[in-house]
Amino acid sequence: FGRPGPRGPPGPAGPPGPAPAYGSGMFRFGQSIFSHFFCVFSSSQLHLVALNTPLRGDMRGIRGADFQCYQQAQSMGLTATYRAFLSSHLQDLATIVRKADSNDMPVVNLRGDVLFSSWTSIFSGNGGTFNPSTPIYSFDGRNIMTDTKLVWHGSSTVGIRMTTNYCEAWRTADMAVTGQAALLQTGRLLGQHTRSCSNHYIVLCIENTYMGPTSSQ
Repeated sequence: FGRPGPRGPPGPAGPPGPAPAYGSGMFRFGQSIFSHFFCVFSSSQLHLVALNTPLRGDMRGIRGADFQCYQQAQSMGLTATYRAFLSSHLQDLATIVRKADSNDMPVVNLRGDVLFSSWTSIFSGNGGTFNPSTPIYSFDGRNIMTDTKLVWHGSSTVGIRMTTNYCEAWRTADMAVTGQAALLQTGRLLGQHTRSCSNHYIVLCIENTYMGPTSSQ
C-alpha cells in the first residue's frame, strides 16, 4: 500500500437545505403533510379549502370556478372532486354536496379542524355561523382568516342563488354589477354583503365527492 494521492477537486454542491418554516398563519403542504395528516384525508370529512389567489367576478362562469378548484386540488395530490362554493344560474349553493354526504360528515379545514358539524348545518338560516378563530386554508397552505378580504358566494343565508347578486353568473367584473359576499372575520360564511364584481375576493372550494377507503374484493 503506497501513500495516499493528492486530494482531488471538491465535488458539486449538495442540494439546498429545507425551506424555512411558514409563519404562524401557514402550514407546510408538501409531501410531508400527507404522511402527517393521512388520517385526516382517510376519514369521513368534507374539506373546505380556498383557491390560492382571490378572484374578481369574471371567473368564466361556474364551470371556470369549478375547474380552478379541481386543478388546484389535483396539483396538491388531492383525489376527491372539489367544486366552487358558489351559487350560479345552474345551481343553488346548498345543493352542491350530494345528499348522502350532506348530513353526516363534518366540514373541516385542510388540517381536519371542524368548521361545521355538517354541510346541511351551514344553511340553517343563521348565515353559516362558525368559529372565526378556526383557520380556513388555501390549497397552498395559507390561513386566509388573516386576510381582511371577503369571500364570494352569491347566495342567501340558506344557500339559495341570488340572481341579481352573482356577477351575471360569475362572468363579469363590471364595476356596476354586484355579487353577494361574506366577511369571514365576522364568523358568518354566508354573511350578506353586496359588493362590486370588480373586487378581488376569496373563492372557496368544497369537497363534494368523498372518496372513502377502498377495499379489494
